[in-house]
Amino acid sequence: MNGNSSASPRRLAILLLAGLGWLSSQPASWGMDITQPIPGERRETVSLADAAVRALQHNLDISISRHNKESRLADIIVEQSKFDPNLSINGQYNRTVNPLNRPVFGGTQGILDQITTFDQRSHSVTVDASTNLITGGNFDVNYAPARSSVNQNVARGFLFNPSWTGGLAFTFTQPLLRNAGIAINKTFIKVAQNNAEVEQHVFRDRVMTVVSTVEQTYWELVFANENLKVAQAALKAAEELLATNRAKAKAGVMSIVDVLQAEAAMASRVEQVLVAEKSIRDQEDQLRRLLNPGEEELRQDMRLTPTDSPVTVLEPLSLQEAIDIAIEQRPEITQAKKQIESGELNKQFARNQLLPTLSFQGTLGLAGLGGDYSEAFTRNFSGDFYNYGAGLVLSYPLGNRAAVSTYNKRQLEAKNAEAALTNVRQQIIVGVREAVRRVQTDFKRIETTRSARIMAEKQLQAEQERLKVGLSTTRFVLDFQRDLATAQGNELRAVVDYNKSLSNLARHKATTLDRYHLELS
Repeated sequence: MNGNSSASPRRLAILLLAGLGWLSSQPASWGMDITQPIPGERRETVSLADAAVRALQHNLDISISRHNKESRLADIIVEQSKFDPNLSINGQYNRTVNPLNRPVFGGTQGILDQITTFDQRSHSVTVDASTNLITGGNFDVNYAPARSSVNQNVARGFLFNPSWTGGLAFTFTQPLLRNAGIAINKTFIKVAQNNAEVEQHVFRDRVMTVVSTVEQTYWELVFANENLKVAQAALKAAEELLATNRAKAKAGVMSIVDVLQAEAAMASRVEQVLVAEKSIRDQEDQLRRLLNPGEEELRQDMRLTPTDSPVTVLEPLSLQEAIDIAIEQRPEITQAKKQIESGELNKQFARNQLLPTLSFQGTLGLAGLGGDYSEAFTRNFSGDFYNYGAGLVLSYPLGNRAAVSTYNKRQLEAKNAEAALTNVRQQIIVGVREAVRRVQTDFKRIETTRSARIMAEKQLQAEQERLKVGLSTTRFVLDFQRDLATAQGNELRAVVDYNKSLSNLARHKATTLDRYHLELS
């Protein structure tokens, strides 16, 4: 018993000295700032507005949407071009050499006693101009001067050889039932215009989506940076507590267990700093990708430092006003309305196609003849030789099943477009209500998490005072340090979530671009 009792103090002293020696031999890197910038590492500060503009400049989705918008504008010109005039010129030269087997009136005289050659030559030019009218009709002007001649040995009885003829013809066709009227014939122009306007709003919607995504990522980067500061502060507090415990352990007023608890807490805090640093790099990469740098630039190690601070004040907010703004400005509303308008236009056109085809046709022609072009041209326009005519053409496919089926289909499409508008309005209202509630909730979270953080600071301060006078333990102080770091992180998360909720609400109201005074041209 005496031997054992005398050995125990010595064994405890040896263990204590060994523990103190192990603590003093730990690497100094535990207290190093592991977030120091790497030599040669590039850093760049970026504001939220600058990030939004840069993201729009080279975004691939924006480029695709812009090209789609331009193609829709081209569709309008394609439909309008159907009413452009068309000009055609056709020139011909023909020569026919035939053997005559009998006399030709005006070409030969008497009875043929041998094979006679009949050589006929002609030169002609046909100029034709036509255009489709917006009323559905067609107007055509045709001028065809021609020169013809025959060989002189048989050219008896011709008034002119060579001879010139001139023909001028006007033709007008106008539908009276199917395809008749300006409104019907402008249907596809209006539909193309609606499609172009829809694509314009699709383009605006994608722009807002890009900006909103940049905002969400930017605030996550802000949170990652601030969260790193919280982790570093927790690490610093653990280092200070460890240094104090080491000093007390060396002085023999604190047990090795308290020192080991501080060491374990410090190791955990180092891990948290490493994770926070990784989160920053991840968010930087996400934001850089949204800024659309070139591949070579993306390969480089670039650090982004956000310069904008999150807001922590409650902005004036009215649910009904937010809903009204969203209904007025959301691109989906305009798209749905244009789809209804296009559906109604297509339905009216399909209804018109149920009618029979009844067209008026009118013609007027002038003719002339002379020994040369000038003489033929003068007589062509003298009005001495003319022709004219008018008539009606009626046709109707029996059953007309194709037109009936198309009309029924267009009716269903028009009803679907109206239902789609109602659905979009309901979705927008519900979405805005949820976005407003999220803003209000996140702002209240700022207040509650701030109060929790203040209480955690007071509790930690009180526990540290208790530790100084020996009324507490290291474990309790470490717990309160952890609670304070958690409370600080929760407050940061609430602040960042509030700013993200404001961004989300602006997206739901379609006022995202107004925040940056951006206009689409």
